[in-house]
Amino acid sequence: MPRPRLSRSRLMAVGAVVVASTAVIAVSTTAGAFGPKQHAQHAIKDGKAKNVILLIGDGMGDSEITLARDYTVGAAGRLNMDKFPLTGAYTTYAVHADGTPDYVTDSAASGTGWATGVKTVNGRISKTPGTDKAVPTILELAQKGGYATGSVSTAELTDATPAVLASHTTDRSCQGPADMAKCPTDTIAKGGPGSIAEQSVNHKVDVLLGGGKQRFDQKVTDGRYKGLTVTEQAKKLGYQVVTDDRSLKAAKGDKPVLGLFAPGNVPTEWTGKPAALGGTDPQRCVTSNPARPSGTPNLADQTTKAIQLLEAKQKRQHGNKKGFFLQVEGASIDKQDHSADPCGQIGETAAFDRAVKVARAYAAKHPDTLVVTTADHGHTSQIVPLEAQPPGLTSTLITNEGQKLKVNYSTNTPGQSQEHTGVQVRIAAEGPQAYRVLGVTDQTDLFTTVREALRLR
Repeated sequence: MPRPRLSRSRLMAVGAVVVASTAVIAVSTTAGAFGPKQHAQHAIKDGKAKNVILLIGDGMGDSEITLARDYTVGAAGRLNMDKFPLTGAYTTYAVHADGTPDYVTDSAASGTGWATGVKTVNGRISKTPGTDKAVPTILELAQKGGYATGSVSTAELTDATPAVLASHTTDRSCQGPADMAKCPTDTIAKGGPGSIAEQSVNHKVDVLLGGGKQRFDQKVTDGRYKGLTVTEQAKKLGYQVVTDDRSLKAAKGDKPVLGLFAPGNVPTEWTGKPAALGGTDPQRCVTSNPARPSGTPNLADQTTKAIQLLEAKQKRQHGNKKGFFLQVEGASIDKQDHSADPCGQIGETAAFDRAVKVARAYAAKHPDTLVVTTADHGHTSQIVPLEAQPPGLTSTLITNEGQKLKVNYSTNTPGQSQEHTGVQVRIAAEGPQAYRVLGVTDQTDLFTTVREALRLR
């Protein structure tokens, strides 16, 4: 259920507690980790946000954050995502068809939680758990409210986390017109909305940036655009299609933009030896992945450009009176966790953290922007003692501090994909309505936070 708005008296109480504790918080962090008292006061205000930037680290539990911090900035250092003034935790469980808890969620069910405020079964995209009915998403509500909208991901744009914003399917696998086996009632031939790729462009989301070109290259099988690829359908709908850093930089805000930067998921930024039975020799990560094509824009640059494009659209159409909603996903933290690849995982967390920096820098100049960073679920990596011999796969890294760090993956049998965990995950925020992330909340409460911030009906 949506959380009720705080009364004025309760708001004042929350504000007093947070402001009074600002000095205590500052003592427990490194210098400069949080802003001055005025920044904390602003973070708890009950105001309307003009813009919302939601950053999702897929599979980025506390272990994944700690691993990236220890490796890149040191145990006593702080990442950009560590520097938000307000931090809480939220629960991530999915449900079974009868509404009972399913304690370990996948990205489809978890994304549906914050996108719609409704919990659903694993594998389902923005539909109810029992009756399989579409539920309005926060992006759809933002569009109806006159806001510009965008979605950026290092996964395929048809993968679960971006999909929950602008599509409704019975199963997350129904990514392109040729992938509809598990979604027979969602096909255009049966009167449904079509695949995730078709729905995403039909929604006319203003900015779509990520991977998944292979899905958009599939041909539409029924309806108005039959015989065209989904990319051709997008062009018919007015999209500029960009495929690399140069064309992305040249894109203008006068038309929607579809960026397809890889056939599948965007290649990772870092690489290294995956974890192994019995461990690996101590290694340093390779921070320039030779398998990543030159001209592939990084997540921070995509975030910067997405903000510019969304601002340009709103200035042109509404004289800068309306703002935007933007979701940014660091998807392959999760995917490298599944593969027990610590270097790939750390590199993607670091790349995501640079996107967080972009969002916070924008909010510093536009204080009517709510910025939220969180994860969809926890994952498998654990930092363990060097002398430990845990089951599963391990790898030893040499951190930037010159120390050895041992990481273990053991949520599935070696040789199988490592699994998610059901742990609560971090959520942090600044800007209007940011106080709503304090304490322990649920994933569905994030929907209410964004809806209240943008004053959406």
